[in-house]
Amino acid sequence: MDSLLEKRNPAMTESDVLELEGFLPYRLNVLATLVSHSLARVYGERFGISIPEWRILATLGQFNEMTAREIGQHSRMHKTTVSRAVSTLEKRQLLARRPNDQDMREAFLAMTPSGQAIYAEIVPLARAFARDLTQDIRPEDLAVLDRVLAQLMGRLNASSMDRDEEA
Repeated sequence: MDSLLEKRNPAMTESDVLELEGFLPYRLNVLATLVSHSLARVYGERFGISIPEWRILATLGQFNEMTAREIGQHSRMHKTTVSRAVSTLEKRQLLARRPNDQDMREAFLAMTPSGQAIYAEIVPLARAFARDLTQDIRPEDLAVLDRVLAQLMGRLNASSMDRDEEA
C-alpha cells in the first residue's frame, strides 16, 4: 500500500482526490461482492448453483410463485440475467413455468420438488453463513447496521421511484 502513496497524482490536491477505498458506495459494493461470492462458494460447490440461480430460488422460496419480471424487480437483477438463470434452472428441472392466462407473454415460475429440496438444504447453510459472518459483531451494533442499511435502501428506493415517475 505504501507504494500506492508514491503513485498519487501530484497535480491533484488532497481535497481534489477521491480515495476510493474510503468512498461509501465503493465500500458497500466491495462488501456486497465479497459476501455474495463467499456465500456462493458454500452453495455453488455443493449444488452447482450460480448467484443469480440462488437468488431466483430464494425469491421463489419466499414468495412461492412469481413471473420472471417480478423476480427481477425483487432481486434487483437485470432481465437478461434472470432469463438465463431461469433457463438453466428449468433445464435442471429445479423450476417449472405455468402459463399466465391473463398475459401470454409471461409465465408464472415456481420451484419443482427437486428445486424445493435444494432450497431446503441451502437455507440452513445460508443462515449459518450469516451467523458466522456477524459472530464478532455485538447485537446492538448489528441492530444499528440493520437500521442504517434500511435507511440507505429506503432513500435509494424513494429516489429511484422519483426518477421513474419523471421518465
